[in-house]
Amino acid sequence: MTARDAGRETTILVIAVVLGMSPWFSATVTAASMVREWGAGNPLWFTLAVQLGFVAGSVVSAVFLLADRWQPRRLAAGSAAVAAVATAALAIPGIGVWQALVCRAVVGMALAGVYPPGIKIAAGWTVQRRGLAIGVLVAGTTLGSAVPHLLRLAVAPDDWRRLQLLAAACAAVGAVIFAARVTEGPHQAPSAPFDPRALGRVWRNRQVMLATGGYLGHMWELYAMWSSIGLFFAAVGTARGWSTSASAVLSFLTIGAGGLGAVWAGLVADRLGRSWTTIVAMAVSGTCALVIGPLMHAPAALLVVVALVWGLSIVADSAQFSAAVTEWSDRDYVGTSVTIQTALGFLLTVVTIRLVPGWSETWGWERAYMPLAIGPALGILAMRRLARDEAQRRALTATRDG
Repeated sequence: MTARDAGRETTILVIAVVLGMSPWFSATVTAASMVREWGAGNPLWFTLAVQLGFVAGSVVSAVFLLADRWQPRRLAAGSAAVAAVATAALAIPGIGVWQALVCRAVVGMALAGVYPPGIKIAAGWTVQRRGLAIGVLVAGTTLGSAVPHLLRLAVAPDDWRRLQLLAAACAAVGAVIFAARVTEGPHQAPSAPFDPRALGRVWRNRQVMLATGGYLGHMWELYAMWSSIGLFFAAVGTARGWSTSASAVLSFLTIGAGGLGAVWAGLVADRLGRSWTTIVAMAVSGTCALVIGPLMHAPAALLVVVALVWGLSIVADSAQFSAAVTEWSDRDYVGTSVTIQTALGFLLTVVTIRLVPGWSETWGWERAYMPLAIGPALGILAMRRLARDEAQRRALTATRDG
């Protein structure tokens, strides 16, 4: 295997992930139109249903060790296909609010079978540059999450059914790529047998839990921003007289900027260490959470720059938490360790996704994002402890090699 082979296969994997993850926010960006048509429902629940579904899917996957017992690309292919069907079902004539929420929960459950296996596949293609490989994968996940904001520009404002069908088509193509073209690398851990004690070993792994603690701080902030940045820019656009297209483009660019951040952080982390890379990223993103609200009425250029920096830094650390888990966990249960980490993280997102809109109503958007800085602050504390373990391991490796 050459570096070119690994790069080519990782690129194919990323394309599959971008398409497969497209349904994530497909209903979030059209929720207001859906609620208006039905005359019932809360737009927020179309996002929360996906998050809760993802948690449920992750728990099932972790308990039965699906990400380690099944071939990852086949699990991802089947899961992306289910997400496509559940998303397309939203366009069925006569569907109501409750049926739509069930479909969104199924989408979340299915995507729990796309993201963690994708990380395992990416980790299987490299050891020395694993942070970059997983960073590129997270960049794909980020772009996939941003795609609905871009698709929104291709349909009429209230033509939400067509947008769901477009997102479903993307996921279906992603499923085909997973099944027909994605391959697993030479460093792929073999499938492991079911072992009920495996979960206990994951929980007792100090380094895995520290990396998970950092990840929780990161997730406190991430999806609350992603799910509400469209509302934030809509409020800014209303105040400044911008078009709805301008707000949609800025939302896409802010989320999409995270793809560049994930790749950059992967390059840095492989050279300087994962823990300190995540600490810097969380310090920057937490600062942006504190200042972006007060900048609502500042010069537009300054506001946009801060939003892009926030979008870049808020995702930059994401891959490195997962990469740390793949490096510190038992090789036979890498997929399960990553799945547990993501399940806990996405369960936490339900809290802040629900809180941010309430904070905006109570305090205004000027202060609504400020409490999100709490997560990065606590995440930094966990990663500082892991940084000491990283330093000790590097010292032992250097001594052994010397």
